[in-house]
Amino acid sequence: MPSRMKDHVHPSPELNPEDLGGGVWSIPVPIPDNPLGYTLVYLLETEGGPVLVDAGWDDPASWDALTAGLAAAGTSVRDIYGVLVTHFHSDHSGLAGRVREASGAWMAMHTADAELVRGFAAAVRGDGTAQVRSWELDLLARAGASEADVEAMRRTPRWSVHPPPVPDRELADGQLADVPGRRLRVLHTPGHSPGHVCLHLEEEGRLFTGDHVLPRITPHVSLHPFDGPDADPLGDFLASLDRVANLPADHVLPAHKHRFSGLADRIGTILAHHEGRLAELVAAVSSGPRTLWQIAQRIGWSRGWEEMPPSLRRMALGETAAHLRRLERMGRVESVSGAEPVRFVVTGQ
Repeated sequence: MPSRMKDHVHPSPELNPEDLGGGVWSIPVPIPDNPLGYTLVYLLETEGGPVLVDAGWDDPASWDALTAGLAAAGTSVRDIYGVLVTHFHSDHSGLAGRVREASGAWMAMHTADAELVRGFAAAVRGDGTAQVRSWELDLLARAGASEADVEAMRRTPRWSVHPPPVPDRELADGQLADVPGRRLRVLHTPGHSPGHVCLHLEEEGRLFTGDHVLPRITPHVSLHPFDGPDADPLGDFLASLDRVANLPADHVLPAHKHRFSGLADRIGTILAHHEGRLAELVAAVSSGPRTLWQIAQRIGWSRGWEEMPPSLRRMALGETAAHLRRLERMGRVESVSGAEPVRFVVTGQ
């Protein structure tokens, strides 16, 4: 959800590499046909060679932008020492495999996301993609979608045939990343993905936030078909925000839009947004049992429900489900026993 910032911001020149000083560069790498426009890939100069934070979408134009950005920074893809991926999503991990092939660099992401990537790779090799697709459509029916809505979702492309590249290294919370001559601390910040990490450049007070904290929008936090019954991604996300809010980091370097200052203030705005959304969901179920589909229709999205294409409805359902799961964990809503499709009520009704 867009929100206004009170902090001082430092806009990056759109689609131009930028020297941020201290051996750090920002390289905008375009995302084709996406309103976000580009992923900000960061280059860190280290004693072992250049290290990338994220790599961008796997597309010829994106590759050209990345290689041009590296040239502007006085290096090349062949010189890359390693790639630190903040999370497995394709606009962050997509080019990491190609960088690795061209340079011999290592590629690392958190263990939780690495496990997902290995699962995706296995699904593509076998028939897992079709199985997961069938499971997802069944979940839509259980959410209260009509047959026509399920059919519309069925016709919408869902899974890429090219899974993210499998990392050859895994990151753990609290470790110092392999960036010789610098202190870059790995912080596990799940929510947007199970293995999302932020990276704290301790000696310079810089925090690479990936999609965890963005300057103008809140990251998508969703329940997915691969999440287990105990998963609480929104709860994880909110706890992760609290964890990084008071870090000594005067410079926040996100993966989208622009770098900014005022980390704690921005996190306060994001927390307030989710508190408002949780209250909105409680109001949506207060008048009687509602299915997930009915609840999602009553939420104030930036685009009206009837105007949403199936792909955006799917995302809205996942976000609504994540908020309902958080409310269940808080004891504020509960599902009606034996109801099919599943319906939710305010606890105690």
